[in-house]
Amino acid sequence: GLDHAEGDVVMCLDSDGQHPPEMLGEMLALWRAGRDMVYGVRIDRASEPRLKRWGTRFFYSLMRSGSRLELPEDAGDFRLMDRCVVAALRALPERRRFMKGIFAWVGFDSVGLPYTPEERTSGQSHYSKRKLTQLAWQGVTSFTALPLRLSVMFGGVLAFAAIAYGTYLSVLYLLYGHNVPGWTTVVVSILFLSGLQLLFIGIVGEYLAQVFEEVKGRPTYLIAEDVEPGRPK
Repeated sequence: GLDHAEGDVVMCLDSDGQHPPEMLGEMLALWRAGRDMVYGVRIDRASEPRLKRWGTRFFYSLMRSGSRLELPEDAGDFRLMDRCVVAALRALPERRRFMKGIFAWVGFDSVGLPYTPEERTSGQSHYSKRKLTQLAWQGVTSFTALPLRLSVMFGGVLAFAAIAYGTYLSVLYLLYGHNVPGWTTVVVSILFLSGLQLLFIGIVGEYLAQVFEEVKGRPTYLIAEDVEPGRPK
């Protein structure tokens, strides 16, 4: 739809009736006041299962800590966008799109508008727990290298713990004469080598993350407005 929209503003909303279309007036007023994007912020999640609410909070905290995105919590696809925002979205060549993250990535002057979702008027939600988990994982892997960096962290901690434990046992044996079980060196060696493996896998992962960023082909910058459209190039 965004590829074929030709208006000065574009509004996205679900067809199940949960997004109130009467908010269009408020959104247009904010757009006329200079906002490039106005997104709806859901304020009532009391009807959702507690596990889902906890999972949602964990996902947003993970995205905030692992990426540089200012991802607004409880904001979905319900939004009104200026033409410049639509042009920026169309300029992104990637095919596997996590739209919540992409909306935040393009930036522009955005503001949230709280709303209470209406009852579903037709159909059923096709987002099972499994699909929601897959969507969240897609968001994490699309905008942060945190899972790869965890490998570096765990590997470094494990290798350091192995060295510290081996040093401690060596001191007990050499300085205090305590007997050390024969399997100790095997355990310490396994822990140390396992930590090194995780550490170097994480380092390789960092390079893969850089390659992934290049493959996505996102533009280096976005132009909100060309104030001199007739200047020579």
